[in-house]
Amino acid sequence: MTAACFYAKVAGKETLMADEIPFNREFETPPGAVAELTPLVRRVLAPNEGPFTFRGTNTYIVGRGEVAIIDPGPEDAGHTAALLAAVAGERVTHVVISHTHRDHSPGAKALVAATGAVLAGCGPHRPARPLSGEEVTRLDASGDMDYRPDLELADGDRIDGPGWSLVAVATPGHTANHLAFALPQEQALFSADHVMGWSTTIVAPPDGAMADYMASLDKLRARDDAVYWPGHGGPVRDPQRFVRALTGHRRQREAAILARLEAGDTSIDEIVPKLYDGLDPALIPAAGLSVYAHLEDLVERGKVAATDGLPTLRSHYRPT
Repeated sequence: MTAACFYAKVAGKETLMADEIPFNREFETPPGAVAELTPLVRRVLAPNEGPFTFRGTNTYIVGRGEVAIIDPGPEDAGHTAALLAAVAGERVTHVVISHTHRDHSPGAKALVAATGAVLAGCGPHRPARPLSGEEVTRLDASGDMDYRPDLELADGDRIDGPGWSLVAVATPGHTANHLAFALPQEQALFSADHVMGWSTTIVAPPDGAMADYMASLDKLRARDDAVYWPGHGGPVRDPQRFVRALTGHRRQREAAILARLEAGDTSIDEIVPKLYDGLDPALIPAAGLSVYAHLEDLVERGKVAATDGLPTLRSHYRPT
């Protein structure tokens, strides 16, 4: 689940908070077509275009002859058929899942049934922290609660095929169970929804946590990957620069929220319309969850207090 680049007002001045991020929204491959990206990587786009999925979910085929398929997308018979046609005459050894949002993992069931592949990747869907009452429904709505892998991968675990390897890189934040996968033979990283070239990533409690997301960005900055293949949109070709820009953007967002609290706003409902300008109405709930994730982190770090107890979507906040 992703959100577009937002405008913000900080101390009365309107700025494009993501203007230092070199977004690339060019993407021409139609759903169902096989895009030959590198000697080891093919991509098939799922037909689930939308405000949170861009042109759709990218499903990647890794290897030749004996292959792994990463993130088979939503439950869609046409997409499953396109994937099976793309690997006709090849053996699918693994279906690999980065995280359990409904636009990434539900398609695994049909694909595993058709191929006999091992279902591998992240663990089952789970919250980033203990849930409050109303959050149980929200977690169920966003996650694929039926997913159970045959092979659960932890950070550093790997699966191998002829001429290729996929190494799990734990990147919690967007979800608690989020994994990226390194392809060392091409110095590439399948970054799923943690880093995408078309947009910033939604970090929405209780699925995700801002502190985890920022720590995962720092972790990726320390790597030497040459390209990211994300879950939506085209590749990120200068990933270290891109991740630095994402980190700076999040710090700007945090500063803007603190400025609104200093100006007298006390609730997420007050902050969102003043922080974001010209936002697509469909993205307003996501913007509120993003602000909430920052406020949770700020409370944990002692920079903000929730005046009515633990931070929630309906809490009132003040700077400390």
